[in-house]
Amino acid sequence: MSGLQGRAALVTGAARGIGRAVAGALVHHGATVAIIDTDGDALARTAKEISRVGLGIPFECDVSDRKAVFETMDRFVARAGRLDVVVNNAVAFHYAPLPEMPEDVIDRMVDVGLKGAFWVTQAATPHLITRGGGCVINLSSAAVAFGIRNAAVYTSIKGALDAFTRQQAVELGVHGIRVNAIAPGPVETPGAHSVIDAAGWEARRARTPVRRLATAEDIASAVVYLASDDALSITGITLRIDGGITVVGP
Repeated sequence: MSGLQGRAALVTGAARGIGRAVAGALVHHGATVAIIDTDGDALARTAKEISRVGLGIPFECDVSDRKAVFETMDRFVARAGRLDVVVNNAVAFHYAPLPEMPEDVIDRMVDVGLKGAFWVTQAATPHLITRGGGCVINLSSAAVAFGIRNAAVYTSIKGALDAFTRQQAVELGVHGIRVNAIAPGPVETPGAHSVIDAAGWEARRARTPVRRLATAEDIASAVVYLASDDALSITGITLRIDGGITVVGP
């Protein structure tokens, strides 16, 4: 696989879980990485860990705040000297039946998970055009492929990100910018553990054809591949990494 030496990447929601694994993998493959999150303590811990391998620069930023996103983007590019890769991973979790979802919770989920991707991509596009191309990778979900209980808001946001990916692939392709999405299946992260118990994890594992759930490191490897020159002809896709659970269904 082609390396990412000398390139600059920005990852949102990068202090823990999938985002942390993605940031670590990009640094391992030679990129300078902006680690974006709202949790300052977790952000500092992640940056310290990543600094043992390469350069990870922490920025405390709420992606729902458009002004803060643009300011953070400009600060990172000024420091790194360029921008090549953007990973829209930030998400706000809450599972409940739709009639029980408070308006402020829905607003927060949409603001972080969908509008946050809009703002980050808006802020990144001029820098990617200046660089002469690059890639944007959005984190969707395999849950979009079938109905699951209590996830109407979450899966609607992820479905919208799939559509956003296709539209931006067409819109930005003329500038040499590739836009793809990755749709993980169930991944055992701290956020997912807050809504899935041990029995739930085992049930999900048992439903996969390979009897194995994807890990955060699996997702990170896919991000590195899509960000590399080995994937220069790949754009507009949503890549499912789910152990085949969407083939079987819920």
